[in-house]
Order: sequence, then structure tokens, then C-alpha cells
Amino acid sequence: MIRSKSGKIRWGGGYASGRIQFVHTYEDIISVENLLAAWGEFVRGKRKKKDVQEFQYKLMDNILALHHDLAAGTYKHGGYKAFKISDPKPRDIHKASVRDRLLHHALYRQLYPFFDRTWIADSYSCRRGKGTHRAMNRFREFAYKASRNHTRTCWVLKCDIRKFFASIDHQTLFDILATYIPDERTAALLVEVVGSFSTNRTSNKCPQYYTTARIVDTQLPKGLPLGNLTSQLLVNVYMNEFDQFVKHKLKARYYVRYADDFVILDAMRSNLTTLLPKIHSFLSKRLRLDLHPDKVSIATFASGVDFLGWVHFPNHRVMRTATKRRMHRRIEETKGKKETVESYLGLLSHGNARKIGSTVAVQKNSVECADYARNNAEGLQQSVHPRGDYYCGNYYWYLTYRCAFTCDGSSGWWGNRCKGREYFGC
Repeated sequence: MIRSKSGKIRWGGGYASGRIQFVHTYEDIISVENLLAAWGEFVRGKRKKKDVQEFQYKLMDNILALHHDLAAGTYKHGGYKAFKISDPKPRDIHKASVRDRLLHHALYRQLYPFFDRTWIADSYSCRRGKGTHRAMNRFREFAYKASRNHTRTCWVLKCDIRKFFASIDHQTLFDILATYIPDERTAALLVEVVGSFSTNRTSNKCPQYYTTARIVDTQLPKGLPLGNLTSQLLVNVYMNEFDQFVKHKLKARYYVRYADDFVILDAMRSNLTTLLPKIHSFLSKRLRLDLHPDKVSIATFASGVDFLGWVHFPNHRVMRTATKRRMHRRIEETKGKKETVESYLGLLSHGNARKIGSTVAVQKNSVECADYARNNAEGLQQSVHPRGDYYCGNYYWYLTYRCAFTCDGSSGWWGNRCKGREYFGC
């Protein structure tokens, strides 16, 4: 770990390599054209946010002021607004100001296309053209290959990194970035952005940029904020060191990683058992990360492997029970909101979940009909169908056969038995 004699973080110290270099200049990143293009990407879906509207009210003045501070070298990253989310598990989110987030987008626009070329094909998180579904399909493809079309046993080593974003070591990250980025002003800007947040530092003051002597210190800042766009990029840069180690040093042929979750497949359990201590050693010494002791396992593919929200088997995959419960709870909380239901139906289409999908559809339609019945209770009692079911004009088919709500409690097209009196008041 590297600091100046005053104890502050310095840039560099990474091992020498023949790696390709980032050729864009600092001026390319801070140019008004790049900032305007970054604004166009940033503002999508956020135009109704109050802080975004305030920034946009004097957009050109704000962008020119940001450009001036960056060109003069006086830019300082602001603080963060912290809040918590608990879906699916508790997480601390830190949100920067609009001004700082605009800079994050400007950096991302220039850095992502360069770094994406350096990453392995089987890294799937936060990348264009990748994602969880392609990662799962690749995992299934590797299972076919490792098991020779399921004619022999396939073993899977599954690992998870403990407190991934909160454990990213700043100095190690700077060492890695220094092997790619020779421009000192770009380097200084990255140090400013990364150093604006730390999980083990009480002060909000950012570390300064140094290139002097080295000393070892275990209390260097750690952590990247989950709310920053740059964090998604930088964790992939960080974990690319591990990806290259697994592929080129350990020679793992069947390896898939999504963020902090990764799997390695092999026909021999002994091979995976041999790899595990080497993986642990590299993560600990080189990247200062730890494996989660409760989320490391070696199991056969046929017994079911829980990966990216699905439990995978040789010929099918099923949704994880916790995900299933969360899905039904979310639909009930949103009262069957169309966007929520359609989103989950799209998710279910990627696995063997027809039965769950029909349940979700019934849940959606039930809420729709219940709302309609409550809002039109008077109209529903204006006429009686020969079978004895109440209906209101053209809505009889809708209520009876699509939603399965009838006053005699009979089941409709979905086969959902319910008491129509509860909803229709008849």
C-alpha cells in the first residue's frame, strides 16, 4: 500500500506491464461537448426530480461553471445523501449531487469503451450486451460442456465476496488504474471522485494526489458508493485482476462472474478443491477482499445450484423461493400495478415458471376486477344474467371469464374460485 510521507494516498505503485493505455486526454473528458452529451444520458427518467429541475433551470451556466472548475483544477467532489433500501436485503445507498453525478457520466462515457475491451467475455455485470440472463445462459452452456451433455458428473464451485462494494481498497484500485491511465490530470480526477467516499473514514475530506515515497498502512480508505455510476465501472476494473488470474494462472476453462458472485465448473471435485485456497489467497493478498464463509460451496450441478436468483438443474431452472415470495409481496404492495406485473412476467419467462406465471396473472387480474367492482358497484347491480350472475353491459365477459369473479362464486377461465359477493356486494 502506498502513501506519501505525510500519510496521504498517492497514485500508482502498480506492477509494470505492457497493458494498453488510455489515450483520451483530460480535455476530452471535461469538454463542454462531453458534459452536454453526459447530461443527455444522465437526465433520462429523472426530469421530474426536484434537484435535476433546479440544475436544469440554469443548465448552461451550471455546465460552464463545472467545466471551468475542472479546467482550473479547483473541482472538489461534494458530499453524499445517504438512505437505505431493503429489497431484497438491507443496503446503504449514497447519492451524490446532480453536479457530481453529471461528472460521473462524463467520466463513464470516455472510460467505459476503453476498459470494456480489457475485460474477459465471461464477466457479465454492468456491461452493455451482458446482464443476468446472458450470464445464466452461459452458465448452462458451460454445464453442458463440463458434463459432456450431462453424461458425467459436473461439479460447481460457487463463491461470493463479503461486503463487496464496502471492501474495495482505494490504493489497490489506484495501483490498477495507474497501469492503464498515464495522464496525471485524469488520474487526479479519479482520485478525487473515488476518495470522496470511504466506509472506514469519518472525515469527508478527499485524499490528495501524490507521487512520492511509499509506506505500508492497513488503514487506507475503503469502499465505493452504490449510488455512483463510476462505481459500476471501477469494480469491474478491480475484479478484472481476479478474472485474468482465474483464466490465465489457474487455467479455469469454465468460469462465469457477475459482480461479486462467480462460479467455476469442472468434471473433477478435486480440481475445484485445489483451486479454492489459491482463490482465497489472491483475493486476500492482491485485492484485499474476503470470501463469504457461508456462501462458498462445491456441489454437483444435478443437485441444483443457486446462481443469480434461480436454482439451476441439468434440464431446467426454477425460481429461488425467496425471490418468489418477494415477487408476490411486491405485487400485493403495488396493488397489481401493470408495470410491476409485466416486469415479473418477463423475468419468469427466462425459467421454468409457467405455473407461477399463471398465478401472477390471476393476482393481477383479481386486483383489476376488485378495483373495478368497488368503483362501479351500483352499475353492477343494474341487470342480472340468466345464470344469476350480476353484470354491467359489456363488462360481463370481462368480469366473469377474465377475472373469474362471479356472484355465485363459480370459477372463471383462470380457474380461480372466489366469492363474488365479497367484491361486488351482491
